[in-house]
Amino acid sequence: MRAAVYHGREDVRVEEIEEPTVGDGDVLVEVAACGICGSDLHEYAAGPIFVPGEEPHPVSGETAPIPMGHEFGGTVTAVGNDVTDVDVGDVVAVNPILYCGDCRYCTAGRYHLCESLGFIGLSGGGGGFAEQIAVPREKVVSFPDSVPPAYAALVEPFSVGLHAVRNADFEAGDDVAVFGTGPIGLTVVQAARAAGARTVYAVEPQATRRDLAAEVGADVTLDPSATDALETLLDETDGGVDATFEVAGIEQTVRDAITAAKHDGSVTIVSIFEDDVAFDPNEIVLGERAIGGSTAYAAGPRGGVEFNAVPDMFADGTLDPDPLVSDRIALDDIVDDGFDALLDPDREAVKILVEP
Repeated sequence: MRAAVYHGREDVRVEEIEEPTVGDGDVLVEVAACGICGSDLHEYAAGPIFVPGEEPHPVSGETAPIPMGHEFGGTVTAVGNDVTDVDVGDVVAVNPILYCGDCRYCTAGRYHLCESLGFIGLSGGGGGFAEQIAVPREKVVSFPDSVPPAYAALVEPFSVGLHAVRNADFEAGDDVAVFGTGPIGLTVVQAARAAGARTVYAVEPQATRRDLAAEVGADVTLDPSATDALETLLDETDGGVDATFEVAGIEQTVRDAITAAKHDGSVTIVSIFEDDVAFDPNEIVLGERAIGGSTAYAAGPRGGVEFNAVPDMFADGTLDPDPLVSDRIALDDIVDDGFDALLDPDREAVKILVEP
Protein backbone atom coordinates (compact mmCIF):
# COMPACT_ATOMS: atom_id res chain seq x y z
CA MET A 1 0.00 0.00 0.00
CA ARG A 2 1.26 3.49 -0.86
CA ALA A 3 1.44 6.31 1.66
CA ALA A 4 3.21 9.64 2.24
CA VAL A 5 5.66 9.04 5.07
CA TYR A 6 7.35 11.70 7.22
CA HIS A 7 11.06 10.99 7.66
CA GLY A 8 12.13 14.43 8.85
CA ARG A 9 12.14 18.13 8.06
CA GLU A 10 11.49 18.66 4.33
CA ASP A 11 11.65 14.89 3.87
CA VAL A 12 8.26 13.37 3.02
CA ARG A 13 8.35 10.34 0.74
CA VAL A 14 5.60 8.46 -1.07
CA GLU A 15 6.49 4.82 -0.53
CA GLU A 16 5.14 1.34 -0.02
CA ILE A 17 4.09 0.41 3.52
CA GLU A 18 2.33 -2.60 4.99
CA GLU A 19 -1.43 -2.76 4.59
CA PRO A 20 -3.29 -2.07 7.85
CA THR A 21 -4.60 -4.86 10.06
CA VAL A 22 -8.23 -4.61 11.16
CA GLY A 23 -8.63 -5.38 14.86
CA ASP A 24 -11.88 -6.49 16.49
CA GLY A 25 -12.82 -2.91 17.39
CA ASP A 26 -11.57 -1.28 14.19
CA VAL A 27 -12.97 -0.12 10.89
CA LEU A 28 -11.00 -0.08 7.64
CA VAL A 29 -11.43 3.12 5.63
CA GLU A 30 -10.62 3.56 1.96
CA VAL A 31 -9.50 7.18 1.95
CA ALA A 32 -11.51 9.47 -0.34
CA ALA A 33 -9.42 12.55 0.45
CA CYS A 34 -7.04 13.95 3.03
CA GLY A 35 -6.39 17.66 3.49
CA ILE A 36 -2.98 19.22 3.94
CA CYS A 37 -3.20 21.17 7.18
CA GLY A 38 -1.16 24.05 8.53
CA SER A 39 0.12 21.64 11.17
CA ASP A 40 1.43 19.40 8.39
CA LEU A 41 3.23 22.40 6.91
CA HIS A 42 4.81 23.22 10.27
CA GLU A 43 6.05 19.63 10.51
CA TYR A 44 7.38 19.71 6.96
CA ALA A 45 9.11 23.09 7.19
CA ALA A 46 10.17 23.26 10.84
CA GLY A 47 9.41 19.94 12.53
CA PRO A 48 9.31 17.57 14.13
CA ILE A 49 6.74 19.15 16.48
CA PHE A 50 3.87 16.70 17.00
CA VAL A 51 5.76 13.98 15.13
CA PRO A 52 7.63 11.91 17.73
CA GLY A 53 11.39 11.98 17.24
CA GLU A 54 13.70 9.77 19.28
CA GLU A 55 11.17 9.14 22.06
CA PRO A 56 8.07 7.12 21.12
CA HIS A 57 4.75 8.89 21.43
CA PRO A 58 3.21 7.82 24.76
CA VAL A 59 -0.11 6.81 23.20
CA SER A 60 0.86 5.39 19.80
CA GLY A 61 4.24 4.04 20.89
CA GLU A 62 5.66 5.08 17.51
CA THR A 63 8.51 7.24 16.29
CA ALA A 64 9.29 8.71 12.88
CA PRO A 65 9.16 7.69 10.12
CA ILE A 66 5.34 7.70 10.25
CA PRO A 67 2.57 8.02 7.64
CA MET A 68 1.13 11.56 7.60
CA GLY A 69 -2.34 13.04 7.21
CA HIS A 70 -4.92 13.78 9.92
CA GLU A 71 -7.75 15.50 7.98
CA PHE A 72 -9.45 12.62 6.21
CA GLY A 73 -12.42 10.43 5.61
CA GLY A 74 -13.70 7.89 3.15
CA THR A 75 -15.67 4.70 2.70
CA VAL A 76 -15.68 1.80 5.15
CA THR A 77 -14.49 -1.37 3.42
CA ALA A 78 -14.27 -3.73 6.42
CA VAL A 79 -15.24 -3.79 10.10
CA GLY A 80 -13.89 -5.72 13.07
CA ASN A 81 -15.77 -8.51 14.83
CA ASP A 82 -16.90 -6.26 17.68
CA VAL A 83 -18.20 -3.42 15.48
CA THR A 84 -21.98 -3.57 15.15
CA ASP A 85 -23.03 0.02 14.37
CA VAL A 86 -20.86 0.80 11.33
CA ASP A 87 -21.39 -1.00 8.03
CA VAL A 88 -19.30 -1.65 4.96
CA GLY A 89 -20.14 1.07 2.46
CA ASP A 90 -20.71 3.80 5.06
CA VAL A 91 -18.95 7.10 4.41
CA VAL A 92 -17.23 8.42 7.52
CA ALA A 93 -15.03 11.25 8.75
CA VAL A 94 -12.26 10.36 11.17
CA ASN A 95 -11.56 12.21 14.42
CA PRO A 96 -7.78 11.80 14.68
CA ILE A 97 -7.16 12.83 18.30
CA LEU A 98 -5.10 10.37 20.34
CA TYR A 99 -5.40 10.51 24.12
CA CYS A 100 -4.19 8.45 27.07
CA GLY A 101 -7.53 8.07 28.89
CA ASP A 102 -5.85 8.23 32.32
CA CYS A 103 -4.64 11.78 32.97
CA ARG A 104 -6.63 14.39 34.91
CA TYR A 105 -8.03 15.87 31.68
CA CYS A 106 -9.10 12.58 30.15
CA THR A 107 -10.80 11.46 33.37
CA ALA A 108 -12.72 14.75 33.28
CA GLY A 109 -13.79 14.10 29.69
CA ARG A 110 -11.50 16.83 28.29
CA TYR A 111 -9.70 14.44 25.97
CA HIS A 112 -8.41 17.15 23.62
CA LEU A 113 -6.39 18.57 26.53
CA CYS A 114 -4.74 15.23 27.28
CA GLU A 115 -1.24 15.47 28.74
CA SER A 116 -0.15 13.04 26.02
CA LEU A 117 -2.20 14.60 23.21
CA GLY A 118 -1.45 13.34 19.74
CA PHE A 119 -3.07 12.91 16.34
CA ILE A 120 -3.38 10.05 13.92
CA GLY A 121 -1.24 11.10 10.97
CA LEU A 122 1.10 13.23 13.11
CA SER A 123 1.87 11.06 16.13
CA GLY A 124 1.45 7.55 14.74
CA GLY A 125 -1.48 5.23 14.19
CA GLY A 126 -1.30 5.43 10.40
CA GLY A 127 -2.22 8.43 8.31
CA GLY A 128 -4.73 9.72 5.79
CA PHE A 129 -2.18 10.35 3.05
CA ALA A 130 -2.57 6.70 2.17
CA GLU A 131 -4.82 4.43 0.19
CA GLN A 132 -6.46 3.03 3.32
CA ILE A 133 -6.24 3.12 7.10
CA ALA A 134 -7.61 1.11 10.02
CA VAL A 135 -8.88 3.18 12.96
CA PRO A 136 -10.79 2.41 16.16
CA ARG A 137 -14.56 2.55 15.70
CA GLU A 138 -14.81 5.43 18.23
CA LYS A 139 -12.86 7.65 15.82
CA VAL A 140 -15.38 7.57 12.99
CA VAL A 141 -18.38 9.84 12.52
CA SER A 142 -21.11 9.16 9.96
CA PHE A 143 -21.06 11.45 6.94
CA PRO A 144 -24.24 12.52 5.10
CA ASP A 145 -25.11 10.99 1.74
CA SER A 146 -25.97 14.43 0.38
CA VAL A 147 -22.39 15.74 0.72
CA PRO A 148 -19.52 14.53 -1.53
CA PRO A 149 -17.36 11.98 0.35
CA ALA A 150 -14.16 13.99 -0.29
CA TYR A 151 -15.53 16.72 1.96
CA ALA A 152 -15.26 14.33 4.90
CA ALA A 153 -11.65 15.54 4.88
CA LEU A 154 -12.89 19.01 5.83
CA VAL A 155 -14.75 17.99 8.97
CA GLU A 156 -11.51 18.24 10.97
CA PRO A 157 -10.57 21.85 10.09
CA PHE A 158 -14.18 23.03 10.43
CA SER A 159 -14.28 21.40 13.87
CA VAL A 160 -11.26 23.52 14.81
CA GLY A 161 -13.08 26.69 13.77
CA LEU A 162 -16.32 25.71 15.46
CA HIS A 163 -14.50 24.82 18.68
CA ALA A 164 -12.68 28.19 18.66
CA VAL A 165 -15.96 30.10 18.41
CA ARG A 166 -17.63 27.95 21.07
CA ASN A 167 -14.55 28.41 23.27
CA ALA A 168 -14.57 32.22 23.00
CA ASP A 169 -16.47 34.73 25.11
CA PHE A 170 -18.81 35.41 22.22
CA GLU A 171 -22.56 35.95 21.90
CA ALA A 172 -24.97 36.43 19.03
CA GLY A 173 -24.98 40.09 17.98
CA ASP A 174 -21.29 40.64 18.80
CA ASP A 175 -18.77 42.12 16.39
CA VAL A 176 -15.85 39.85 15.53
CA ALA A 177 -12.44 40.27 13.90
CA VAL A 178 -10.51 37.34 12.43
CA PHE A 179 -6.80 37.86 11.85
CA GLY A 180 -5.67 35.48 9.11
CA THR A 181 -7.99 33.79 6.63
CA GLY A 182 -6.17 30.68 5.65
CA PRO A 183 -8.24 27.49 5.87
CA ILE A 184 -8.75 27.64 9.65
CA GLY A 185 -9.44 31.38 9.58
CA LEU A 186 -12.09 30.78 6.94
CA THR A 187 -13.74 28.15 9.14
CA VAL A 188 -13.73 30.63 12.04
CA VAL A 189 -15.42 33.22 9.81
CA GLN A 190 -18.14 30.73 8.92
CA ALA A 191 -18.59 29.49 12.49
CA ALA A 192 -18.82 33.05 13.84
CA ARG A 193 -21.40 33.90 11.18
CA ALA A 194 -23.37 30.75 12.05
CA ALA A 195 -23.23 31.71 15.74
CA GLY A 196 -24.89 35.04 15.03
CA ALA A 197 -22.05 37.56 14.71
CA ARG A 198 -23.34 40.98 13.75
CA THR A 199 -20.31 42.16 11.78
CA VAL A 200 -17.36 39.94 10.87
CA TYR A 201 -14.09 41.68 9.96
CA ALA A 202 -11.36 39.69 8.24
CA VAL A 203 -7.75 40.92 8.23
CA GLU A 204 -5.67 39.20 5.56
CA PRO A 205 -2.84 40.41 3.26
CA GLN A 206 -3.48 37.91 0.44
CA ALA A 207 -6.16 39.02 -2.03
CA THR A 208 -7.37 35.51 -2.86
CA ARG A 209 -7.99 34.75 0.79
CA ARG A 210 -9.70 38.08 1.40
CA ASP A 211 -12.05 37.31 -1.46
CA LEU A 212 -12.79 33.89 0.01
CA ALA A 213 -13.42 35.44 3.41
CA ALA A 214 -16.01 37.73 1.86
CA GLU A 215 -17.56 34.79 -0.01
CA VAL A 216 -18.01 32.71 3.16
CA GLY A 217 -19.38 35.44 5.42
CA ALA A 218 -16.98 38.28 6.25
CA ASP A 219 -18.74 41.64 6.05
CA VAL A 220 -15.55 43.71 5.87
CA THR A 221 -12.13 42.59 4.61
CA LEU A 222 -8.97 44.57 5.35
CA ASP A 223 -5.53 44.33 3.74
CA PRO A 224 -2.95 45.10 6.45
CA SER A 225 -0.22 45.54 3.82
CA ALA A 226 -2.12 48.39 2.12
CA THR A 227 -3.90 50.14 4.99
CA ASP A 228 -3.79 50.51 8.75
CA ALA A 229 -6.21 47.69 9.42
CA LEU A 230 -6.02 48.11 13.18
CA GLU A 231 -6.87 51.81 13.02
CA THR A 232 -9.79 51.07 10.70
CA LEU A 233 -11.12 48.41 13.06
CA LEU A 234 -10.90 50.69 16.07
CA ASP A 235 -12.54 53.58 14.23
CA GLU A 236 -15.43 51.53 12.86
CA THR A 237 -16.21 49.79 16.16
CA ASP A 238 -15.88 52.68 18.61
CA GLY A 239 -12.70 51.34 20.16
CA GLY A 240 -12.71 47.63 19.46
CA VAL A 241 -14.73 44.55 18.57
CA ASP A 242 -16.27 42.22 21.12
CA ALA A 243 -14.16 39.21 20.16
CA THR A 244 -11.02 38.64 18.11
CA PHE A 245 -9.51 35.45 16.75
CA GLU A 246 -5.81 35.13 15.92
CA VAL A 247 -5.36 32.54 13.18
CA ALA A 248 -2.16 33.63 11.40
CA GLY A 249 0.52 32.53 13.84
CA ILE A 250 2.81 35.55 13.76
CA GLU A 251 3.73 38.12 16.38
CA GLN A 252 2.08 41.10 14.69
CA THR A 253 -1.31 39.43 14.45
CA VAL A 254 -1.17 38.44 18.12
CA ARG A 255 -0.48 42.05 19.07
CA ASP A 256 -3.18 43.38 16.75
CA ALA A 257 -5.75 40.83 17.93
CA ILE A 258 -5.22 42.02 21.50
CA THR A 259 -5.40 45.72 20.65
CA ALA A 260 -8.43 45.29 18.36
CA ALA A 261 -10.51 43.80 21.17
CA LYS A 262 -12.57 46.29 23.15
CA HIS A 263 -11.95 46.80 26.85
CA ASP A 264 -13.21 43.62 28.57
CA GLY A 265 -13.25 41.95 25.14
CA SER A 266 -12.26 38.40 24.25
CA VAL A 267 -9.08 37.34 22.40
CA THR A 268 -8.84 33.72 21.21
CA ILE A 269 -5.55 32.41 19.85
CA VAL A 270 -6.04 29.47 17.51
CA SER A 271 -2.67 29.30 15.74
CA ILE A 272 0.24 26.95 16.31
CA PHE A 273 3.50 28.94 16.48
CA GLU A 274 6.99 28.03 15.39
CA ASP A 275 8.60 30.83 17.45
CA ASP A 276 7.97 32.78 20.64
CA VAL A 277 6.12 36.08 20.35
CA ALA A 278 6.17 39.25 22.45
CA PHE A 279 3.32 41.57 23.36
CA ASP A 280 2.61 44.31 25.88
CA PRO A 281 0.84 42.82 28.92
CA ASN A 282 -0.47 46.26 29.83
CA GLU A 283 -2.81 45.93 26.84
CA ILE A 284 -4.41 43.03 28.71
CA VAL A 285 -4.29 44.45 32.23
CA LEU A 286 -5.44 48.01 31.57
CA GLY A 287 -8.22 46.94 29.22
CA GLU A 288 -9.23 43.89 31.25
CA ARG A 289 -9.13 41.86 28.06
CA ALA A 290 -9.34 38.09 28.35
CA ILE A 291 -6.93 35.97 26.30
CA GLY A 292 -7.65 32.31 25.73
CA GLY A 293 -6.30 29.51 23.61
CA SER A 294 -8.29 27.07 21.53
CA THR A 295 -6.78 23.76 20.57
CA ALA A 296 -8.33 21.29 18.17
CA TYR A 297 -11.86 20.12 19.13
CA ALA A 298 -13.58 17.77 21.51
CA ALA A 299 -12.84 14.06 21.29
CA GLY A 300 -13.53 10.88 23.21
CA PRO A 301 -15.61 7.71 23.14
CA ARG A 302 -18.59 9.55 21.65
CA GLY A 303 -16.57 11.43 19.03
CA GLY A 304 -16.83 14.97 20.34
CA VAL A 305 -19.53 17.61 19.98
CA GLU A 306 -17.95 19.66 17.19
CA PHE A 307 -16.88 16.68 15.11
CA ASN A 308 -20.36 15.21 15.37
CA ALA A 309 -22.05 18.51 14.49
CA VAL A 310 -20.03 19.57 11.44
CA PRO A 311 -21.23 16.90 8.95
CA ASP A 312 -24.86 17.87 9.56
CA MET A 313 -23.92 21.56 9.27
CA PHE A 314 -22.45 20.76 5.85
CA ALA A 315 -25.64 18.97 4.86
CA ASP A 316 -27.99 21.79 5.88
CA GLY A 317 -25.80 24.55 4.43
CA THR A 318 -24.89 26.22 7.73
CA LEU A 319 -21.24 25.61 6.87
CA ASP A 320 -19.94 25.43 3.30
CA PRO A 321 -16.74 23.46 2.67
CA ASP A 322 -16.63 23.99 -1.09
CA PRO A 323 -15.02 27.47 -1.28
CA LEU A 324 -12.02 26.34 0.75
CA VAL A 325 -10.84 23.73 -1.77
CA SER A 326 -8.39 25.31 -4.19
CA ASP A 327 -6.74 22.14 -5.52
CA ARG A 328 -7.11 18.37 -5.67
CA ILE A 329 -3.95 16.38 -6.27
CA ALA A 330 -2.75 12.80 -6.50
CA LEU A 331 -0.68 11.21 -3.75
CA ASP A 332 2.45 11.21 -5.92
CA ASP A 333 2.25 15.01 -6.21
CA ILE A 334 1.99 15.71 -2.49
CA VAL A 335 5.39 17.37 -2.12
CA ASP A 336 5.66 19.50 -5.28
CA ASP A 337 1.99 20.41 -5.70
CA GLY A 338 1.05 20.08 -2.03
CA PHE A 339 3.54 21.12 0.64
CA ASP A 340 5.69 23.28 -1.62
CA ALA A 341 2.66 24.93 -3.22
CA LEU A 342 1.20 25.90 0.15
CA LEU A 343 4.53 27.31 1.30
CA ASP A 344 4.90 29.39 -1.89
CA PRO A 345 2.95 32.67 -1.52
CA ASP A 346 2.98 33.22 -5.28
CA ARG A 347 0.85 30.11 -5.87
CA GLU A 348 -2.04 31.28 -3.64
CA ALA A 349 -3.23 27.78 -2.72
CA VAL A 350 -5.70 27.58 0.16
CA LYS A 351 -6.85 24.04 0.99
CA ILE A 352 -5.36 21.19 -1.02
CA LEU A 353 -7.02 17.80 -0.91
CA VAL A 354 -4.90 14.74 -1.62
CA GLU A 355 -6.99 12.00 -3.21
CA PRO A 356 -5.09 8.71 -2.96
